[in-house]
Amino acid sequence: MRRRQTLGQSIRHWVALVVMSTIVLAVTAVVAASVVVPRLGGATPYTILTGSMSPGMPPGTLVVARPVDPDDITTGTVITYQITSGDPTVVTHRVVSQGFDGRGRLVFRTQGDANDVPDASWVRAEQIKGALWYDVPYLGHASRLLNPAQRHLLMFVVAGGLVTYAVAMFGGAAAESKRRRRDRVVS
Repeated sequence: MRRRQTLGQSIRHWVALVVMSTIVLAVTAVVAASVVVPRLGGATPYTILTGSMSPGMPPGTLVVARPVDPDDITTGTVITYQITSGDPTVVTHRVVSQGFDGRGRLVFRTQGDANDVPDASWVRAEQIKGALWYDVPYLGHASRLLNPAQRHLLMFVVAGGLVTYAVAMFGGAAAESKRRRRDRVVS
């Protein structure tokens, strides 16, 4: 015959369940913010590497930029753009002014929030990868450690772990419910 749990054991069990659930939710939120949501929203995650956007976006901040029509970009919009067209190197800075080049094409002047002067070159529409959708401080450090294939593998491992955890929790709850019903019948 099984002995009954004391109040202390029940409280410890409940606290452990809350702590584990919080950890699972936090991991899920991190994976969602850095991998799943950008992919579903057609956006691209980038990592801030320098202090040019501090203090709001310190180095290590994950920024998620989604495609934007250049006509919708206004002064104050934070954009991620290629330094040179076709070069994969990108910068994330705020638009401080806009105008037209000698050919009548829309161009943007950018500046890092921590910088005293605007960037030297104007940004053309074809250089823009996207406008800031959201950012998560310090999450970029973790993202930088993994290449895209590793991120996908991590996403599947975490998803599998979450499913396994959920099944175990539901199974444990069902077994506990069955035990309680059996104990009530015996009492």
